[in-house]
Parts: sequence; C-alpha cells; structure tokens
Amino acid sequence: MTENYKNKEKIYDAEVLESSTFDENIIIKILIKAGRTIAKPALEVLEMAIDPFTPAQVRVSLMAALAYLIMPFDLFPDFMPLVGFSDDFVALTAVLSIWSKYMTPSIRARAETKLNKLFPFY
Repeated sequence: MTENYKNKEKIYDAEVLESSTFDENIIIKILIKAGRTIAKPALEVLEMAIDPFTPAQVRVSLMAALAYLIMPFDLFPDFMPLVGFSDDFVALTAVLSIWSKYMTPSIRARAETKLNKLFPFY
C-alpha cells in the first residue's frame, strides 16, 4: 500500500506543477468585474500559487480557491448583485488565512503591483 501511495503522490505533484501555468487573463477579467475588494485576496492567492517556493500541497488549495472564483455558478452565482462575490471572497480569505505562513513580502508586493495596475484610481 505504501508503494501505491507513493505512485499516486508522484502523479499528484506532476498535476500541481502543470496547473500552475494557467492563463491569468481569465482571473483578471473576473477581478475587474468584482472590484478591488475581492481582487486583492485573489491576486495574493494567485501570486502565492505561482511562487516557486510555495509547497505543492499548498498550491492545490490555492488553485482550488481560484477555480471557485472562476466558476460562474457556485454557492451564490457571481451575477447576483451584492452577494455574488461574497462566497468567493470568503473562500479566498479562508485559504489565505490557512496558508498565511507562506505569504512573503515579495508575494504581497507583486499582488499589490498588479492590484494598482487594475485599479489605478484607488
């Protein structure tokens, strides 16, 4: 059983590394629509997910939170006024809270730079 587990772990790690090369433009379009409030944690999650020093198991949950953001139909569909992005915000802030020990000043700075480019007048 241990050998079978190790084989699954290797496949799992390969999938995580592949998933870190997704198109950021999809997330950017959603964030512009959602606004700065949800964009900040989403960009922090994104930067942490693509950071080469973030452990693979952390990347899995970060990517899941970003996938939840991208999904148009979730607990509260994104097209619903006021509450549409609230569940996405909760998912993003929860995953950031869980993995906060991996948040570095450089990750936070990269996210802030992208945030200021998306929302230059705030």
